[in-house]
Amino acid sequence: MTARTLSPLDRLLGDAQRALETVFGAPPALRPNPAAGQAEIVLEDDERRHSAGLMRINHVGEVCAQALYCGQAAVARDETTRAHLLDAAQEETDHLAWCHQRLRELDSRPSLLNPLWYAGSYAIGALAGLRGDGWNLGFVVETERQVEAHIDEHLESLPPADARSRAILGVMKADEARHAANAEAAGARILPPPVPSVMAAASKLMKTVAYRI
Repeated sequence: MTARTLSPLDRLLGDAQRALETVFGAPPALRPNPAAGQAEIVLEDDERRHSAGLMRINHVGEVCAQALYCGQAAVARDETTRAHLLDAAQEETDHLAWCHQRLRELDSRPSLLNPLWYAGSYAIGALAGLRGDGWNLGFVVETERQVEAHIDEHLESLPPADARSRAILGVMKADEARHAANAEAAGARILPPPVPSVMAAASKLMKTVAYRI
């Protein structure tokens, strides 16, 4: 039996369902939570709030990653590129689930602006993808490198006792590095200035807002 070719309407409906699940639902992880082997240590109130702020930023980052990858995949010209993007999005779903669980453990919540973050990121992903698959993959590389950098910052900033958040971020960082390497191997182009700087400025704004809202 041959696989059914999805129509543009099929893909649109699939993207809409993914958006609703990402923003309003709790998509399950396919891999075990890396924090499972770490004991839960009771944090001081200020430490707990700080950890929650950082993990809310990371949760927003994963919401944005879902939207970016789906937006890019929606306009990808090559099926191999589309499959690459959707495979990476599936691993990002694990990250989303782990961060969501950690926020609950920290007695906190995701960002109230997640619908806005998703819509904006989907539009950016689609615009990036319209430039062609090489630029599409180049956008993946730059995005993942910037995510790696902010995870490093969070690993430095987390309270020393918060081993559960640290375990999650460690696996996320390794996954992001692999996504960037895979995109480079698939033919990513280097983004020209000032695109990386604009991306970094947008990321800084998102992190500042998401820490609290």
